[in-house]
Amino acid sequence: MRTVIVGGSKFGVATAEQLIDKGHEVVLIDKNRQKLEDLSQRLDCGMIHGDGSSPKILREAFASEEDVLIALTNASDGNILTALTARSVGFGRVIPQIIEAELLEVCVELDLKDTITPHVTVARSLCRALEEETELARDTNLTGDLRLLRVTVMAKQEGCALSDLDLPDDCRPVALLKDDHEKFADADVTLSEGEEILFAVRSEKVRELKALFAAT
Repeated sequence: MRTVIVGGSKFGVATAEQLIDKGHEVVLIDKNRQKLEDLSQRLDCGMIHGDGSSPKILREAFASEEDVLIALTNASDGNILTALTARSVGFGRVIPQIIEAELLEVCVELDLKDTITPHVTVARSLCRALEEETELARDTNLTGDLRLLRVTVMAKQEGCALSDLDLPDDCRPVALLKDDHEKFADADVTLSEGEEILFAVRSEKVRELKALFAAT
């Protein structure tokens, strides 16, 4: 799997560094040739000079339908266009960064549900830390071997109880979420298609858990 990052911003570069450190194949796309030349001294990844919303450029970066594209420029509308173009090229997952909150509804209408909203996320974490009198470094983010993962209940799980699911070891359901409503994930709760389940799961079991909730 290849991760293509559009935008050599500080966020884009930091994301590339994290992925490279974990052994992922990364390709960085940016319009600024000099920036790419400078970054080539510190990033061990592929680099393409050009417009990341261009089908020609994205086809050059594309390797397989398992590839992920992350649009991290500072222009939300450009990131949306890039994500849509990448989807048409064949990328298996597209993730645009959305800075303007009013464009989130547009993303929903375009079925771009996998978005990054850094300003909203940071503001929410700050507000929670102030209300709960906790340190920001001790917020709900998990930084060790555990991950928080949201999955969507499929038609095949409609009417099942959580206890009926053949969940991987080292995986714990935390909450059920639907239409901005949340409740604890009790073992006997009946599942409905379309609602989401938040799990705490060890990183090596993430793929197994996702496979359980795959469409096919």
